[in-house]
Amino acid sequence: MPRKKAPTTKIYVLDTNILLHEPLAFLSFKENDVVVPMTVLEELDYIKDSKKDVARDARVSIRAMEDLLHDATPEDMIQGVSMAGMTAGESAPTGTLSIFTDLTMDASQQVFTSNENDNRIINVALHLQKARAPRQVVLVTKDINMRLKAKGAGLAHVEDYRTDQLISDIKYLSKGYHTFEGDFWSNVKSVDSRTEGRDTIHTIPRKVLPEAYINEFLLDETGHFAGLVESMDDETMDVLDLGYERLMGRHAWGISPKNIGQALALHALLDPHIDLVVLTGPAGSGKTLLALAAALEMTVERNMYDKIIVTRSTPEIAESIGFLPGTEEEKMAPWLAAITDSLEVLHKNDENTKGSMNYIMEKANIQFKSVNFMRGRSLQNAIVILDESQNLTASQLKTIITRCGEGTKLICGGNLAQIDSNYLSAVTSGLTYIVEKFKNFSGSATINLDGVVRSRLAEFAEEQL
Repeated sequence: MPRKKAPTTKIYVLDTNILLHEPLAFLSFKENDVVVPMTVLEELDYIKDSKKDVARDARVSIRAMEDLLHDATPEDMIQGVSMAGMTAGESAPTGTLSIFTDLTMDASQQVFTSNENDNRIINVALHLQKARAPRQVVLVTKDINMRLKAKGAGLAHVEDYRTDQLISDIKYLSKGYHTFEGDFWSNVKSVDSRTEGRDTIHTIPRKVLPEAYINEFLLDETGHFAGLVESMDDETMDVLDLGYERLMGRHAWGISPKNIGQALALHALLDPHIDLVVLTGPAGSGKTLLALAAALEMTVERNMYDKIIVTRSTPEIAESIGFLPGTEEEKMAPWLAAITDSLEVLHKNDENTKGSMNYIMEKANIQFKSVNFMRGRSLQNAIVILDESQNLTASQLKTIITRCGEGTKLICGGNLAQIDSNYLSAVTSGLTYIVEKFKNFSGSATINLDGVVRSRLAEFAEEQL
């Protein structure tokens, strides 16, 4: 067990799901001590050899702990090995990491007598809370039920792991646009306008919208103004006048926007200077259809990209994909039916819909790939459509974004109300994380599509169910 320290530092007991969510999470607790129960190591050992999509994360976590502990004696492992020097920066850890041998705990020290893994980990936290008083012992887990059990068993401090959580409530998530009350120009006292080619740019005072960020769209309630924040300094910001009617009149691959949200999304999707477009919104708001229409327009009509790569992650892909017959693309087909459905919609008026779809898939070089096989690749001059990205963690999304090479555009779509992962919520999803992290990046744009245009049935279901 960790050496006795001043009561100001805490002891954090980590559950397995924390290390699967972020493999190097044990380095995130600064001056505090971290305890990993032996049960957690056993679970990681089981997972690292499995076919689950978190097997790699388990291996990374085990290797990182081995790097720190490989020279430690058995006594050091119990007492705690200093993590100082493992990482640099202000938040670098200075506490210790220890392994607690909960497998040999006496029955009299245990609150739970059943031998479930969660119960054994909670028993460790309860034992340390009693043995190490007055130091605060905190159990960290993403399992809500386990948090409830621990509190019910008498553990004073139980927390979720939130170092990658940038907002406290999903209502604070950036929408990608700001709507002014009334007329836009009634909010602006002074303006300096200039023309660059066919574009009109307005320089307005920064105090009009102090919280503005690059590539944020500006609208007004009257429906007469639409602009885009191009640049800013401490005093002023440059707004590109997009023109409300011009935006609504744009089209891609025969698709025209049905509302201003779709028009903004289409503008961002077709802008060659924007490398990352994030589309959020409810089911039926047009995320996949707009992304595919824009991708086909830029690949086939404008010849700006060489291929379209469509990928998505579902929790069961890693285990189920191997049982399906055929090539990787044929195996992925059931999970990427949303894309083929959208292709069908885009060509429903053709004389031979099936023939048109096959022709376009070959012409645009559309490839279906599994997220699991994206690691290590370098994608050049392609459009990557990442569907259902709300189920990915921040580290998984980082893996995909860092695959994008020169001339590649990434489109991430997701509905934060449809998260399937056991350990993610709307505020901890990787999709939420990149929306907030990239909002000040000049090469990215975010649009929240809030209108359901699929059908009146889908719209009613989204509102009432």
